[in-house]
Amino acid sequence: MLAQKYNSEIKKELQKELGKANILAVPKMIKVVINVGLGEALLDKKVIEKVRQQLALITGQKPAPTTAKRSISNFKLRAGEVIGLKVTLRGQRMYDFLEKLVTVVLSRVRDFRGISRKGFDDQGNYTLGLKEQTVFPEIEYSQIDKLRGLEITIVTTAKSREEAFKLLSKLGMPFEKET
Repeated sequence: MLAQKYNSEIKKELQKELGKANILAVPKMIKVVINVGLGEALLDKKVIEKVRQQLALITGQKPAPTTAKRSISNFKLRAGEVIGLKVTLRGQRMYDFLEKLVTVVLSRVRDFRGISRKGFDDQGNYTLGLKEQTVFPEIEYSQIDKLRGLEITIVTTAKSREEAFKLLSKLGMPFEKET
């Protein structure tokens, strides 16, 4: 649905707004990465499996483990240990997830006034952090053992923050009003 709207309407609007001569130069989404850091997994290995099930419910895809690159003795961390999970969504699943995020999930966030405009990097990607996984309708509050935050990164082909902002605004992301 969102993918069709992007291809039929949004792409042409962005081409005019950004002054691009070629339709292929118009920014688009490449992937959406959902990441959960699990520092407590060093003490309790069962946490990884619980969060793996929750992420699979949220995204419809099996999460991949992320491992520590270096050993840090102060944190009792060894290189190669699993310290998080991530899911990379592309294609139709990416658009479906973004549509669910915009229409359902963000409206369930407490005291929601729009997402921050400060999450853009210089390459045109956007990162959004959520404090708890219960804002997703697939997660039942009674089934979770602990509230955990997650990070959603939207990777685009935009060349600047402004291009990425216009793309995500057209896709329906509710940014906070400028003051």
